[in-house]
Amino acid sequence: MTSTAQRFPDRRRFLIGLGLLTQIAAAPKPPVITVLGDSITAGLGLPARDAMPAQLQAALARRGVPAIVRAAGVSGDTSGGGLARVGFSVAGDTRLCIVALGGNDLLQGVEPAQTKANLRGVLAKLKARNIGAVLVGVSAPPAIGATYAREFNALYPSLAREFSVPLYANILAGVGGNPALLQKDGIHPNAEGARRIGEALAPVVAKALKARAA
Repeated sequence: MTSTAQRFPDRRRFLIGLGLLTQIAAAPKPPVITVLGDSITAGLGLPARDAMPAQLQAALARRGVPAIVRAAGVSGDTSGGGLARVGFSVAGDTRLCIVALGGNDLLQGVEPAQTKANLRGVLAKLKARNIGAVLVGVSAPPAIGATYAREFNALYPSLAREFSVPLYANILAGVGGNPALLQKDGIHPNAEGARRIGEALAPVVAKALKARAA
């Protein structure tokens, strides 16, 4: 006796294919992480594959955390620039936004109180849209002025407490000041420096993603 599957092979292949398509459609999409920052996160001087966002995505993948890390860095951007564009640079499908601004404020001598107000505005806008955040700071050296450096360095932990968001205190930790990890300008990370930043950020970001999913 001939079975139904033998009599209708095309139908059987169709049903198998339909089942596979259903499984694919049901698979959850990886969460989107947007990196709102300046030239360091924009990957100035590097191809996109070597820049920090791509390195972070790779570092998360190595930890078994699938994610799409979307670059939204603009070279030269200050915290004020980030505040002005957060509404359109951070798309609505973003699960988590890494806010990495302040380096250009530091270089331009922007008052710490103004930087803090701008970053507070960024975090408030993200919160209003139910987008999680990780705040990434930059360290001001004492040589810039002890009072200024103290006030500037204090604004990041203060905002992290205010908004109950994770803090990575210094984006260039372990990279800044090391010529082997920097480009010729002595400021921006090279590919290896960007990789190290991505590796260091990955556990903080993975934990934040897990908290958002809970």
